Amino acid sequence: MSVDAAVEPGWEVDPDDEWGVAVIATVGRQLKLRREAVGMRAAEFGEAVGYGEDLVYKIEGGKRIPRQEYLDRADEVLGAGGLVSAAWEDVKKVRYPKKVRELAKLEGQAVEIGVYEPNSVHGLLQTPDHARAVISAAQPPYTPDDVERMVTARLARQSVFERVPAPSIHFVLEEAALRRPIGGTMVWRRQLEHLLEVGRLHNVMLQVMPLNTEVHSGLDGKIEVLKFPDGTAVGRSEGRPTSDPKQLRILELRYGTIRAQALSPRESLVLIEQLLGET
Repeated sequence: MSVDAAVEPGWEVDPDDEWGVAVIATVGRQLKLRREAVGMRAAEFGEAVGYGEDLVYKIEGGKRIPRQEYLDRADEVLGAGGLVSAAWEDVKKVRYPKKVRELAKLEGQAVEIGVYEPNSVHGLLQTPDHARAVISAAQPPYTPDDVERMVTARLARQSVFERVPAPSIHFVLEEAALRRPIGGTMVWRRQLEHLLEVGRLHNVMLQVMPLNTEVHSGLDGKIEVLKFPDGTAVGRSEGRPTSDPKQLRILELRYGTIRAQALSPRESLVLIEQLLGET
């Protein structure tokens, strides 16, 4: 974690996230009322919990999302008997950006997840260090605090692999992306090792589109298809998610063709092992 991220007790609130704004404003107001009730000034309280006065005001004003450790420390200092710590149950639901929450919700409900990722390792497959390297490379650059928030949010989505019953998850990645050592040799070795681990899970099929393929139906970009228990589905290519039957049929046709053109799951794992041996 970066120095800045370690010092900051939370994340900035997205003003366009109405639900998130409301939750964080309520928690901040409760913290302020409790602090004032015990007669503590903001500076005094900040010193007691280990953060600056300005940041105390930001959290109390609903401008910043507190982390769990901040709430736990505030609970101790204010003698709240666990009531402040309990606010984490509400805060954790809105601590990630709205778009990430919506995507995680869909992934958490899906019984089948199919992904074709043309340019990188898909977020559900990224290690923490690789995710950090990918996000940090964006231009214009994110702040260190935003990078850590996005990494944490991306990793939280990977709880989909722990679901019971397990969903069926299928990935098609490009060989070119698997040859790009994002983050340096050691970070990349661990990423390739992680791909092998995930690719061997009973509910996961991982395929690689080889560089030497002569026919490639994925040149129009990324594809995601999620199917749900009630028979409905949501798909997305480069635009907004869609549940329109006609568009879904097109996406499923493209995705099925891409899977047929890619290496088999066994051949794909062999290729990844070879790439690992070359690093």
